[in-house]
Amino acid sequence: MKLGAYTACLHDRPLSEALGVLRDLELDGAEINSGGFLPAPHLPIAAVRSSHDAREEYLGQFAAARIELTALNCNGNPLHPDPEVRDKHGQDVFDAIELAALLGVRRVVTMSGLPAAEPQGQLPSWTVLPWDSAYLDARDHQWNDVAVPYWRTVQARAADADVIVCVEMHPHNLVYNPATMVRLAEEIHATHVGAEMDPSHLFWQGIDPIAALGALGGLVQNAAAKDTRINEHAKINGVLDDRFGRVRPDEPGAVSLGGRYTLSRWPTSSSWDFVAVGRGHDVAFWSDFLAALEKIDPDMAVNIEHEDQELDRLDGLRFAARVLLTASDRA
Repeated sequence: MKLGAYTACLHDRPLSEALGVLRDLELDGAEINSGGFLPAPHLPIAAVRSSHDAREEYLGQFAAARIELTALNCNGNPLHPDPEVRDKHGQDVFDAIELAALLGVRRVVTMSGLPAAEPQGQLPSWTVLPWDSAYLDARDHQWNDVAVPYWRTVQARAADADVIVCVEMHPHNLVYNPATMVRLAEEIHATHVGAEMDPSHLFWQGIDPIAALGALGGLVQNAAAKDTRINEHAKINGVLDDRFGRVRPDEPGAVSLGGRYTLSRWPTSSSWDFVAVGRGHDVAFWSDFLAALEKIDPDMAVNIEHEDQELDRLDGLRFAARVLLTASDRA
């Protein structure tokens, strides 16, 4: 099993320095951003496309740091009803497949995406708990008219390149739990589209990630290490809490999600928070989680994703790495 990190939290450092951080933490893998919501400062896309020598030079940085490049990441919304977002994020997935093949990387991580509820809709609509048949109509359009055609194209391109596209089961996407992951795989007859197991998004939905691994089995092709803490306010507002605030694109620190859209402001007194590995669930859980992944694939890549707002980036990575290494009996 390869224990590493997704380097998005180190985008303020050059690649060589970011890889040195991972090496110092005794990690041995890295996942690099290639597009989608985030830029790609650790991937010289034009150079990688240009020549074999450029690719060898790029991969040589990983070899020098004794870090394996295990995946490219292009999380975004390739089904967004706004063409400014959809066209870029959708193409980024295709480009990531191409780049991964050129680099000899077998995994691309992304999200399934989320369309509008109807053909002329202008905003994404997350259609869950369809107790009213109107929501079933919306769900049918989203899957049958939008998602399945796009993902059949992804499957075909990934198969041609012999690259596996790993879908992060993320709320506010069509694929957000094991059932929707299985539906996508069945609808497109997947051979080169699988799941990325990120337990953080499952925790707050009330899903047991280890039980989910048992249900998904070989569909799981990649994994993230990110934790979630359920807070006391969940007893009052539950986990479906909409008290997020608007962040204007011109505000200091605004994070663009494509087009005119930004990352919203997290609620105060939140029902749950993303935290570093070990700050939501103990070492015993993470040991069981890694063991369940190893049963599926002994060579599975597990990459820390740092989104703990209470710890700075290095402290968060350091804390998560220590817990993960302990859980794997490597500490």
